[in-house]
Amino acid sequence: MSKKTQYLLVLCTCPGSVSAKNIAKFAVDENLAACVNIVSDVQSYFRWLKKTDKANEHLLIMKTTADVYPRLEKMILDMHPNELPEIIAVPIHSGFDAYLNWISDNTGKK
Repeated sequence: MSKKTQYLLVLCTCPGSVSAKNIAKFAVDENLAACVNIVSDVQSYFRWLKKTDKANEHLLIMKTTADVYPRLEKMILDMHPNELPEIIAVPIHSGFDAYLNWISDNTGKK
């Protein structure tokens, strides 16, 4: 793993399969993420407008780099149907070198 590259998992929930698939495909097509997993039927409970709410959502798990993250975040904000989308980036502190190199090889080149 290159010490210069910071790898990230970016989490984002979507209200439906169409928005989840559109964001996932665009992220990969535009080299903003090397891979996006879609986890269906996530049950979320959250505070919104001063009350507890719930929704069935789709969770996107995106593998990318810190260098690409600002463009990925902007794309999500542009495409996401929610007023306040969940976008959380979690650093990957270690992982299989060949896989991490694959992330680098498949992001940021457009």
